[in-house]
Amino acid sequence: MSNQREKLFTGFPPVSTEEWMEVITKDLKGADFQKKLVWRTNEGFNVNPFYRVEDIEGSLAAENLPGQFPYVRSTRKDNKWYVRQDINVKDFAEANRKALTLLEKGVTSFGFRLPKNALSAENLGILLQGIAPDKVELNFSTCISRTIDLARLVTEYVRSQNLNVMECFGSIEFDPFRKILKKGIDEPNWVEKAVEMVKITAPLPRYRAITVSGDRMNDAGAYSYQELGYSLSYGNQVLSALIGNGIDPSMAAKKIKFEMGVGANYFMEIAKFRAARWLWAEIVDAYKPPCAHDCDNKAPDGTCRCAAKMNIHASTSRFNQSLYDPYVNMLRTQTEAMSATIGAVDSLTVRPFDEAFETPTAFAERIAVNQQLLLKEESHFDKITDPSSGSYYIETLTSALAEQAWKLFLETEETGFYEALKAGTVQDAINASANARFNAVANRREILLGTNQYPNFGEAMGQKIKDTAAHCGCGSDEGQNSPLKRLNTRRLSNAFDELRLATERSGKRPKVFMLTIGNLAMRLARSQFSSNFFACAGYEIIDNLGFKTVEEGVNAARAKGADIVVLCSSDDEYAALAPEAYNLLKGGKEIFVVAGAPACADDLKAIGIEHFINVRSNVLETLKAFNEKILL
Repeated sequence: MSNQREKLFTGFPPVSTEEWMEVITKDLKGADFQKKLVWRTNEGFNVNPFYRVEDIEGSLAAENLPGQFPYVRSTRKDNKWYVRQDINVKDFAEANRKALTLLEKGVTSFGFRLPKNALSAENLGILLQGIAPDKVELNFSTCISRTIDLARLVTEYVRSQNLNVMECFGSIEFDPFRKILKKGIDEPNWVEKAVEMVKITAPLPRYRAITVSGDRMNDAGAYSYQELGYSLSYGNQVLSALIGNGIDPSMAAKKIKFEMGVGANYFMEIAKFRAARWLWAEIVDAYKPPCAHDCDNKAPDGTCRCAAKMNIHASTSRFNQSLYDPYVNMLRTQTEAMSATIGAVDSLTVRPFDEAFETPTAFAERIAVNQQLLLKEESHFDKITDPSSGSYYIETLTSALAEQAWKLFLETEETGFYEALKAGTVQDAINASANARFNAVANRREILLGTNQYPNFGEAMGQKIKDTAAHCGCGSDEGQNSPLKRLNTRRLSNAFDELRLATERSGKRPKVFMLTIGNLAMRLARSQFSSNFFACAGYEIIDNLGFKTVEEGVNAARAKGADIVVLCSSDDEYAALAPEAYNLLKGGKEIFVVAGAPACADDLKAIGIEHFINVRSNVLETLKAFNEKILL
C-alpha cells in the first residue's frame, strides 16, 4: 500500500512558491496583492493568504514534542484538561449538593466563590463533604481582604484528610492587582500578601496561590497580543517580587497560575496559548530555578524545567456575549472552547449562554458543561495533543503573536507592570482597543450575529433581564472616585443592546416598509440588507415582493402605517424613482430612506433627500438618529 501511495504522489510534481505567486498575480488582474489578499491583524502583523513549508523552517515547534521545554506544544504529553464549573457559594450545604451532582455529570474541577463573612473550618468541611481533594481540582476565591484567611483554612483542611499532598491539586486565588484592574484601587501591600500566600500554601506543592488574571483584560476588550504581553509582565512582576523576598525561584514559579480568556478569533486564540507557554517558560528559565529532585526534567546545569510549566485556566469571553439572540452565545463559546482545548489549556470554564441577562439557569449551566464533554467524548479532542502542530498557518501565527507580545512585554518591563498600572498605561491601551472594537461593531467591520447583523426580528428581551450584580462585600461604590484608572466593563454588544431596549421600552415599535421596485436582483438584495439594518434596533420590518409603480408602493406603505419607507432598487433606477417617491411622501410623517450609495446621491440630496443606508454606514449611530426622530 505504501508503495502505491508513493507512486500516486509522484504524479504531482512539487510546485514552488514563485509558481503559486505567478498564478495568483495573474488571477488578480493587476490588483494589489497586499491590499486584496493580505490581512492586517489587530495584533500588529500581516497574515498572508497561504503559507509554505519554508515559512516554518527552523521554527521552535518543528523539533519540539508535547511535554518538552519550552512547552510550546503543551506542558503535558496528553491533552486531558479539567472541566471546570464555578459555584457562587451562598449556602454551604446547598453548594455541596450541587457540586456532588455536577461530579456525576462530568465536571472534574470546581471554582468555589466563598462569602467573606462565612469563612470557617466548619463551613469548608460542609462544602467539601464527599469531594475528594486528590480526585477533583479544587479552586477557591473570596473577597481579597480575606484571601489569606481562606488559604489557611484550605491548607489545614487538605492536610487533615491524610492524603498524599502530591495528589491534591487546585488553587487559592490571590490576584495582587485585582483591585486596580476592577475598581481603580491600589493594593500597596501586595508583595507582603503574595509572599504570605506562598508560605501558607507551601505544604500543598500542587496548589497555586497567585493568580495572573489575563481574563480580566480579555473581558475588557484587549487584543490577543495585549492579553498575552501584559499577562507575562504581570507574572514576571510577581515572580521577581517573590524571589526578591526570599522565596525559592522554583517554588515561586510553581505557585503562579494564569487565568486567560478565549476570544472569537479562532486560530489566533490557539496560537495565543501556544505562545504563552513558550514565552513564560523562557521567562522562568532566565531565573535559573534550581531543581531539588533527581528527575529527568531538568537542564544540564540543574535548572528546574518543571517550574517553567505555565498552568493555564481558560474562560470563554464575557466580552463577546450578547443580550439578544442569546443562543448564539453557545456558538461563540463552542468555538472558543475548541480554541482553548486545541491550544492545550489545563482547565476550562465555558460560560453559560444566558449569563448576560440573568443568574445562569440549571439548563444553561448544564449545556455549558456538555459543550466540553462533547469535545471530549464525541470529538475526541482529549485524545491528541497539539493537533495544530505542523500547520504552516498556526505555526506562523504562534511565532508572529509571540513576537508582538514579547515586544509589549519588554516595553512594559521598562517600568514594571505595577508601575504601569498605577500610571494607567495598561488600562489606557486596553480601553483604546475596546473602543476600536466598539467602533468596528458599530460599522459592522466586526460582526456579532444576532446583534449588529442578522438579528432575530421579533425578539424581546426587556422582560427577561434580571439583576445579576454580584458584590464581594467590599462595597459597591468603593473606588468610584479612585485616581487610578480601571478597565472597561462593557460588553461588545452593549450599545446595540441599549439601542434595542430603548425601542422596546418606548412602548412604540416603529414600522419599516420596504418599497421594492425595479431590478429584481438589486431590490431583493437591498431589501434584505435594509431589513437586517433596521431590525438591529428592534423595528418591525414589512418586506414586499415588489411594486409595479412607486405610487403603488407609497400607498401600500401608508396603508400599513409605516414610519420609515426604504426605497430598494438599482443605482441606475434611483435617478428617476427616488425623486418620485420623495415627492409622493413629502408632507407625510414617514421618513424616506434610499438603500445604497448611488452615483446620483448628490443630485438626490440637492432635492432634499437626507437618508441613505449602505455598507459604509455607521449602523449604530444611524439607528440612534432614527430612534431620536421616531421615539420622541
